[in-house]
Amino acid sequence: MTSADAAEDPRATSEGLIAASDEHSAHNYHPLPVVVATAEGAWMTDVEGHRYLDMLAGYSALNFGHGNRRLIEAAKDQLERVTLTSRAFHHDRFAEFCTRLAELCGMEMVLPMNTGAEAVETAVKTARKWGYRVKGVPDGRARIVVASDNFHGRTTTIVSFSTDPEARADFGPYTPGFDIVPYGDLAALQEAVTEDTVAVLLEPIQGEAGVLVPPAGYLAGVRELTRERSVLFIADEIQSGLGRTGRTFACEHEGVVPDMYVLGKALGGGVVPVSAVVSSKAVLGVFRPGEHGSTFGGNPLACAVAIEVIAMLRGGEFQQRAAELGEHLHAELGLLTGTGKVTEVRGRGLWAGVDIDPAYGTGREISEKLMGRGVLVKDTHGSTIRIAPPLVISKEDLDWGLDQLRAVLGA
Repeated sequence: MTSADAAEDPRATSEGLIAASDEHSAHNYHPLPVVVATAEGAWMTDVEGHRYLDMLAGYSALNFGHGNRRLIEAAKDQLERVTLTSRAFHHDRFAEFCTRLAELCGMEMVLPMNTGAEAVETAVKTARKWGYRVKGVPDGRARIVVASDNFHGRTTTIVSFSTDPEARADFGPYTPGFDIVPYGDLAALQEAVTEDTVAVLLEPIQGEAGVLVPPAGYLAGVRELTRERSVLFIADEIQSGLGRTGRTFACEHEGVVPDMYVLGKALGGGVVPVSAVVSSKAVLGVFRPGEHGSTFGGNPLACAVAIEVIAMLRGGEFQQRAAELGEHLHAELGLLTGTGKVTEVRGRGLWAGVDIDPAYGTGREISEKLMGRGVLVKDTHGSTIRIAPPLVISKEDLDWGLDQLRAVLGA
């Protein structure tokens, strides 16, 4: 669709398309009133031809930018060959995908799925099965410790251990077997672990909660505790992983290697949905044929794109870029806390949660004002906005985006 199309057909304008969406789609999202038609790198263009700097990157799914040529070419090449076999048959991209991803993670085995929520569900099932077959927990008694303010997805099981009323309300009865402790509280975690605990499931940085970074030493403490108590440490790195924080995995900032990584979003390069659980043979080896699966999980198209993503990460350039630009981002955002208009800035690498003083507007209002100035971010939890541009963003574009934030805040 072009801007000329929009001028000729009122239904093709942003206003018309949003109205049609509101009429015919469930209202489970509240997107900003922009209708994107094309995108490249860190920039998106709407149906009327207005350009916007993408400072959200699909919640980290677009770490490598829109239309990354390496990823697009990998997808196009595979589209001409074979896109789906189901797991009823082998295909020629599967072994390389599993091998390369296991190597990247320093693990042994991969169980591929599609969405992040599917991967988290897979991790839950894996931990329970491991608990019964390896740890020896009595049948039906396995428990998993999670953190308050978590966001691991929106399936029925996952919202059962959410503390967000919007994610949880009206979806019961809820799945039992989870114990919730405050995020970052090692003492509370230690108290919650029992002989029936099979896993601790955590985000190394809580994204949806407002990019919350745990206290220094927390992840290392979780690793030590879980190892001592024969409990699996499951790191949900769906948002925080694959370069976003300046390392391949956010756990690396504390020198921690969990028992299991849960990956998604950037693994598909913003081209196709790809997720995976990555662990040891001792853990993922508990599965036998027929006990878990996915028709599309590990499909040839997904594997082809993910193989290229892994190749791009192996060189370390994207991680280094996120670290260097992230240091600049946080230095600039830190200056805003001295203006009285920003109450706190959190994050790591090219990822930040910015708490706006409510006197200057809600997160939604600030996001809409930024949209009016050509910058796209998204709010969360009242007066917080999240900043997570593609890792390919230039320093000049990043500074321009920050200038727009200063202008909106009058700082």
